[in-house]
Parts: sequence; structure tokens; C-alpha cells
Amino acid sequence: MGKQRTVKSVIHAGLIDMGGMIVRQAFPSRKVESIDPFLLLHHGNIEVPKDIPISETGVGPHPHRGFSPVTFLFKGGVNHQDSRGNNHTVYEGGVQWMNAGMGIIHSERMPSNIQELGGKVELIQLWVNTPAKHKMDKPIYFPASKENIQFIETDDKLSIVNVVSGELNGIKGIVPTLSPVNTFTASIKRGGTFHFNIPQSHNVFIYLLSGKLLINNEDVEIMEHYVTILNNDSDEGFSIKALNDATLIIGTGEPLNEPVVAHGPFVMNTQTEIMEAFRDYQMGKMGVLIEN
Repeated sequence: MGKQRTVKSVIHAGLIDMGGMIVRQAFPSRKVESIDPFLLLHHGNIEVPKDIPISETGVGPHPHRGFSPVTFLFKGGVNHQDSRGNNHTVYEGGVQWMNAGMGIIHSERMPSNIQELGGKVELIQLWVNTPAKHKMDKPIYFPASKENIQFIETDDKLSIVNVVSGELNGIKGIVPTLSPVNTFTASIKRGGTFHFNIPQSHNVFIYLLSGKLLINNEDVEIMEHYVTILNNDSDEGFSIKALNDATLIIGTGEPLNEPVVAHGPFVMNTQTEIMEAFRDYQMGKMGVLIEN
């Protein structure tokens, strides 16, 4: 094996208040705006209050247009309802992938049995940009349970990598994407290693939820709650070694190289398109969501 990809930057995910929920935001930040085609990464580790109705937990109805908000569940679960009639709960190990397209309203609440599951929800929400030619497509909601997601396990049983979208080592992800995007979640026990064969053209980030990592056996130790961005300087991919038991998410994607204009829940290519999104939402063109 030749030279592998080198580390471009390692950035701490600071705490922010999202409507009363405290989450970590890996990007955008002052150090990196986005990692094309990835727009935003939030890490939530939430203890669900017992003294408020379950219907008031999580995030209430809100619109999206022009990108895919994706939720990866590491603990607990999330109930998704939307203005196109979808009503579905995904639990630990599962994923909710929604191509917002021309516009959709959805809510993300805690499931009714969350206290029976321990009362905690840990998740990653990742915003994946949509190519301009698909931004006004019909919205699609795609849930995948843990049992539906294929994985790769190393011979020593120390490393498990779940292939959610894209492809890795001949294993294809269950979730279809609108541009070349790989998303993997991984659990690597102390001393475990894994090599990722990724096209040099793909941008790559690694976010560590817990544990400690080495990338390509370099001297820099990656701590939990940090996002690592790699350079596009090798077609040999990259390797990960766990110094402590580690849980992580990896995103790789072909950059869209398109203008991005974002305002709140809408991500388009021009300011005019953002104004049209707000107009269409106010006119009810994204539908109505009355939660059950």
C-alpha cells in the first residue's frame, strides 16, 4: 500500500442551543463552512424528560427544501411524521433519510416507548446537499432499520462498519442517493483497525462520537467530539485504528461544486430560489402536517 490520505484539519464540535435542545455542531463552524456535499452535522445526546408529554418532545413540524436531512440513531429512537403521510419510527442502529426535494414539512419526536428504552436518544443529523437538477424533485422519505443495513466485520471481530449509502468493499448501502455519497457508521473495539477504499475525488469527514482514534497511524490522536477532514491527496484511501473503543460516522462524497445559498431550513442555489421557498411554504405548497 502506498501513501494514504493525510489529515487536513481536526475541529472540535462545540455545543449549541437548538430550540432548547443542546447539541454539538461539528460543521458549519468558524473553521469550516461545509464539506461539499455535506452541509451540517449535529450530534445529539439527549436525556428525554419524564415530566412533559411525549408529543412535545423532540422537534415539532418544520419545512425543508433542496437537501436531504438524514438521522442516524445510536441510542433510543425517533418518530418521523411528514406532510406526505409518512409516520414511522426508527430505533437504535437505524437511519431516516429524507430527500426534501421541492418541499416537505416533518416533525421528529421521541417514540412513545422511549422511557422503556432507557430514556436517552443519541443521534447524528447530517444534511446532504442535493444537486441543482434534483432540488425540485418529489420528496421521498426512506427509513432503514438496523436489520436492513448491511455491514462488514473484520476477521478479528474488532471492527464493524455499517454501509448505509454508497458502496464499500463490494457491499452496497440500502439508501439511494442523488449524487455519489457514501455514509458509514462504525464500531471499533480497542486495537481494531479498518481500511477504507475511497475514490480520491471524494471529500471525506470522520466524526468521532466516543473513544479515541489514530488515522493512518499518524501521531495525531483523534478525541471524541472532533471531526476530522482529510485531504484529497491519495487514491489509497485511509485507515483507522481504535486506541479506545470507538463509535464513529464517516461521510464521503463527490463534491457538487455548485453555489450554495442557505437560509434556515432551505438550501438552494440562488437567493431568488430561497425567497420562492419561503413563499411556497407560506402558501401551503409544501403541504400541512397535523401530528397524530
